[in-house]
Amino acid sequence: MEFTTHFQEALANLISAKLRSFLAVLGILVGTASVVAMVSSGELATQHALEQFEKLGTDLLSVSFYQEKSEDKQAQSQSFDIEQIKTLQLAIPELKTIAPYITLYQTISYAGYEIEGQIIAATPNLQEVIKLQVQQGRFISFLDDYEYYCFIGQAIYNQLQQQGLTNPIGARIALGDNLFRIAGVLAPWPENSFFNSDINRAIIIPIHTATLISQHAELNNLVIRFDKNTNIDQLQGAMTQYMKKISPNLRLFFRSPKQIINSMASQQRTFTLLLGLIGSISLLVGGIGVMNIMLVSVTERRREIGIRKAIGADRASILALFIAEAIILALFGGILGVIIGVLISFLIAYFAHWNFHFFILPPLIGFVVSVAVGIFFGFYPAHKAAKLDPIETLRGE
Repeated sequence: MEFTTHFQEALANLISAKLRSFLAVLGILVGTASVVAMVSSGELATQHALEQFEKLGTDLLSVSFYQEKSEDKQAQSQSFDIEQIKTLQLAIPELKTIAPYITLYQTISYAGYEIEGQIIAATPNLQEVIKLQVQQGRFISFLDDYEYYCFIGQAIYNQLQQQGLTNPIGARIALGDNLFRIAGVLAPWPENSFFNSDINRAIIIPIHTATLISQHAELNNLVIRFDKNTNIDQLQGAMTQYMKKISPNLRLFFRSPKQIINSMASQQRTFTLLLGLIGSISLLVGGIGVMNIMLVSVTERRREIGIRKAIGADRASILALFIAEAIILALFGGILGVIIGVLISFLIAYFAHWNFHFFILPPLIGFVVSVAVGIFFGFYPAHKAAKLDPIETLRGE
């Protein structure tokens, strides 16, 4: 009963000093909203990246390789070429589909206008491995070997539309000094950090045609889909052993979605901790604001405190009254801060085109910490009020 009475009196006191109470609540609100928004946004960013990998699947492996310099000219001349990809798949049965590709850097233009993008020389297997969808026309077939056909990503298609080309199928586009006929337009592809290039901004040509238009065309990338029950470490070891038999000076680099996801999870924990600490600084400032405003309240209410003590109120009652005020301020600030923080994270997800997920932990942590901070910084003013001598306070008045 006494507890309820303290809260009713505390609420009445706070309402009577609306501006002062608002400023105290504002400090806690901003701090809580910062913690919730920052931590939730970090979680959303990680979730967005993980969703991209889930669309592709985790049974993937990306391999990049190049020749190390060697004084042995015979070893240096050996290389891993497109034809040896077939023998690699026969040697390692766990490899379901292999998609070799070459990245070329040449100017791209249409009707005299320069187009921003890159050129990827690939095989038909690329469509299956990284799940490409065709929006118009078709994709590469083995019949296109050494032919001058190309297949454009969505961003390239948008640039061509800006130049007045509404139906690109059959149109010619210049790649360096060579003209290619557009045979297909790819649907929008979710970019991710697994594949080295952004398909949306790419023009894909048959892999053998790359050797006709560039003397620097060299195979140095593979994307592989393997059996789901395969041990990745053993698979990487088997591939390294086999490929180095053919080319001893080959240097290989492997990447898999599982490895990237594990790395991202570790980075996310560190990132979340960092964002939480940054947001906590705002909460600390809000707590100091509560303490300052309550100290002012104690100074202004010295006569009230003196009268309460003169008529029999003990230190515990005065302490409880002011702590109740601190709790009410912290509760209001915490609740409003959580709501605003979640709203901010929703807006971030909306404008970044992420799927919004509500995470219970950031609001819960933000609310609990905000209340704890409010009580902690409200205790000193309450303790100071409880220690006041009623005779001194009334004499001073």
